[in-house]
Amino acid sequence: MSSDLHPSIVALVSLAANIASNHPDQGLCQVDRLKDYGVSREQIDTVIEIARHIRDEAAQKLDAKFDEAYAARFAPKAATKLAAIAVSEGGACCTPTPSGKSCC
Repeated sequence: MSSDLHPSIVALVSLAANIASNHPDQGLCQVDRLKDYGVSREQIDTVIEIARHIRDEAAQKLDAKFDEAYAARFAPKAATKLAAIAVSEGGACCTPTPSGKSCC
């Protein structure tokens, strides 16, 4: 049994990675390959939606972390170590896309 992935799966993964990483080529060559492999537009659209959602969620989390660190630079020094401990909000490791698709 071969462990090689089908070329359409490789192209889908590559497309998602290109989009999620903001690669300048955006994975457009993979779209052409996927069309040639007979992958439906709906399936490609799903991959694009999930990749964009992951990219956008990562950017939001990075921005929030930056904002927290930035604000801390202007906060008065904590009187005790306990006062300096940040409380992080819980949450799922993955939220659904705007249309409700799971990215996990």
